[in-house]
Amino acid sequence: MDGAVQTDAPDERRLHPWSWLFVLLQQLKQLIFPLVALVVFGARKSSGDGDLWASLAPIIGIAVLVVLAILQYFTYRYTIGRDGLTVREGLLHRSRREIPFSRIHNVVVHQSLLHRMFGVAEVRLESAGGQKPEAQMRVLGLNDALALENLVRHQAHGTAAHEAPGATGAAHPADTTLLSLSTREVIKLGLISNRGMIVVAAGFGAAWQILPEKMIEQFFRQGAKQAYGYAEQLHLGWLAGAASVVALVILTLGLVRALSVVLALLQFHGFRLTEDARRLMVERGLLARLRTSVARRRIQAWTIHEGVLHRVFRRRSLRIDTAVAEKAGQQDTRALKDVAPVASPDACDSLIQHLLPHVQWPREDWQPVQDSARWRLLLPSLALVVPVTALAAWHVGHWAWLGLVWFAFAAYAAHRQAQRMGWALDNHVVAVRSGWWSRYWRFAEIDKLQALRLSRSPLDHACGTATLWLDTAGANGVAAPLCLRFVRDADAVTVYDRLRNTLATRRLRW
Repeated sequence: MDGAVQTDAPDERRLHPWSWLFVLLQQLKQLIFPLVALVVFGARKSSGDGDLWASLAPIIGIAVLVVLAILQYFTYRYTIGRDGLTVREGLLHRSRREIPFSRIHNVVVHQSLLHRMFGVAEVRLESAGGQKPEAQMRVLGLNDALALENLVRHQAHGTAAHEAPGATGAAHPADTTLLSLSTREVIKLGLISNRGMIVVAAGFGAAWQILPEKMIEQFFRQGAKQAYGYAEQLHLGWLAGAASVVALVILTLGLVRALSVVLALLQFHGFRLTEDARRLMVERGLLARLRTSVARRRIQAWTIHEGVLHRVFRRRSLRIDTAVAEKAGQQDTRALKDVAPVASPDACDSLIQHLLPHVQWPREDWQPVQDSARWRLLLPSLALVVPVTALAAWHVGHWAWLGLVWFAFAAYAAHRQAQRMGWALDNHVVAVRSGWWSRYWRFAEIDKLQALRLSRSPLDHACGTATLWLDTAGANGVAAPLCLRFVRDADAVTVYDRLRNTLATRRLRW
């Protein structure tokens, strides 16, 4: 494939000549632990009995992977037709896959640092409901990848897209920039987010699983002894010692937050959200560049999040759920999820008003939940704090009863959260809001709802309330589910019947 994509010449095309190298690297990445085990145990065995085959096993394994990667390059073919793509692959077990443009929901063009060095990119074509991409082209030349992306974006809704030879795949002239983040805004995102804490916790968990338990225990004991010995040499009083501990905690939190800033810069540097007639596209990344797009009609639900640090910086985040392929139990970090990773409240509201002009947002018609929500939200804290505090007081002493101060804060938090909880419904959208310390607004168009579920727990029966669950595609793992909690039973039944009748007469749009 040289230069532009021509839809009137359905010639079979190959991947980039360096594609075998990237396939090999991906296979090595997946098999790194078995290969290391072969090297370690093979070396031990060969040193003991001189078994030559044990020492050659890793080399043979790598050679087999090289052969398989080269075979994939020679056996992988794709054809660009007028209405879709045809993918052929396999040597002994051959397969042919037809991918209509209209079925492609998301296009991802990914460039790691190594991709950028070789001038290539990986292209993924995703559809709804699948457990893997419809096609994963590893790898194409950068110009070819961007031209293919541009073709899919426009052919998916019947608009011809023609690229001149040697086109760079830049944004289409009709594309409009909806949001771009400066470096300063990305730094704010890093200060707001907890990415650094997540990485530290994941690293600690991995070390706990991989390293021997005694080694980790010894590491912490030695660290504590050294810190205690250093403190004794300084002859610090209790006040100075407490100040030192506080300073150490602040330093640790600062380092973790600095790590969050670095991760945010790596992931969201140069963030730009654009749109054409029917699709949204995001381009982001510092070392590895990612371009991903999704049809606007594939957006299933919207979530606005405002945490404590968001309010400090007067910012919010706006995310979407899309009906794209995801592996079971896993979230694809390359999918278009963050429409506005960080933005002012007015900017988030403006994006929603622009992308959903028929939807009223922000809303003023929030319906409150029943008054019993206040003490029902407090029940988990009551069931946990009181027994733990009583047990601690029995073992430690009366000072442990000070732990009940947390119960007072939990009661205040439950009161405020119940005040903020609410729901809204009209002919186009159903929305909920929740949270006080960390606030969420979540809504979906009624035409995107896939299922309704009305449930009543024993407490609901006692309080005369019900919970209405609303299911949409792509909602796996969201922090704030789309459900109406602590709603009066009569209101829940009325909303359920109204939505059920509406869904029976409208066509599902996803």
